[in-house]
Amino acid sequence: MNAVAAGIIIAAFLSHFGLRLAIYNRVNALGWRRRTIKRIVKATFAETWVTAASVAWIEFDSLSRIVHGEASFGVLPWSLLLYGIVCLAVGSVLGTLWLLWRPLWGLQQVHVDRKVQVIRGDARRVHAFARTRQCRLAAHIPGNQIFDLAVERIELPIASLPNSLDGYRIAHLSDVHFTGHFHPDYIADVLDHANAFEPDMMALTGDIADVPECIDWLPDLFSDSSSKDGCHFILGNHDTRISDPDDVRRAMQKAGWNDLGGRCESRRLRGTRVLLIGNETPWFDRPSDEELAAGKDDDEETDVFRLCLSHSPDQFDWGRRHRIDLMLCGHTHGGQGRLPLAGPILSPSWHGSRWASGDFYRAPTTMHVSRGLGGVHLLRWNCRPELSLITLRK
Repeated sequence: MNAVAAGIIIAAFLSHFGLRLAIYNRVNALGWRRRTIKRIVKATFAETWVTAASVAWIEFDSLSRIVHGEASFGVLPWSLLLYGIVCLAVGSVLGTLWLLWRPLWGLQQVHVDRKVQVIRGDARRVHAFARTRQCRLAAHIPGNQIFDLAVERIELPIASLPNSLDGYRIAHLSDVHFTGHFHPDYIADVLDHANAFEPDMMALTGDIADVPECIDWLPDLFSDSSSKDGCHFILGNHDTRISDPDDVRRAMQKAGWNDLGGRCESRRLRGTRVLLIGNETPWFDRPSDEELAAGKDDDEETDVFRLCLSHSPDQFDWGRRHRIDLMLCGHTHGGQGRLPLAGPILSPSWHGSRWASGDFYRAPTTMHVSRGLGGVHLLRWNCRPELSLITLRK
């Protein structure tokens, strides 16, 4: 057997699937209409398997002869050879970058003091929180963690944190995803844990409601939230599934939450001026450069802390350009599933699974990405839903 030839063929097939995975992640990061994205994803999925199966079936004899050393790659059609070379070339570049950014290596990650309390999704929680038969069945799939809530107490170091904000506490929620499958009591339970933290601020970074029927739950549910410096929210891509996303905004405002979507707001927190910023790009808006400049210039102080709520971590570079000190993000769900050592594979981001979840620093910006609390897909593998209880540290 020609081991080298076999390795090349296997690598070409893996690159074929890897390229489609890269397409999937990046298409789902776009601000296009959901229907358009779904069509592209379905077409790509079908093409991926049809192409691989066709090559394996039609060229099985030739591939077998190459592997057994009875023929060279020259027996394959030139078009297939060219495609294989492209897959290997592009796949080697993307594969190297994918390996480089595995969580195992910790590149650009902030090493934090993290204490995790896991509230297991036992039969009692499933009975209380699974609202539909489909959700109950999914919850009993071995290894599924959809109700294994991880309450994570994070001591997050911020390079530019003013002394007055050392010890400032933020309860960060993201990706609630009210689809009707989870009972609202599930989020009520999450909010109880958030309130018990006695945060200075609460922040919700988008994807609140997927279906209109759940909007009526929001005012009563979120009105029990309490924090000294207010509760702030933005919307995400799944909120576009509501015919009028402003219905979600109005319901949250009725609950007493402050809509930061696409705007800046100056606040005094512990005597320090803080600029609160909401970034909902690419699905809605983000503040213009002029608004951010005005937020800087309307005060002579230089010690201004910039805190941004962004649904997608793809806005990391934007945050760096605008000297954001801290970004709180969601959207990627931690990949929804994570392999041992390798970490996440799927992630709706221009950067693939590089920033699927965790804490990252690229000067001058620290970014925390939550795994979120819910999801349209009722499966989570090695990727528990997360409530982030963050304490800022100098």
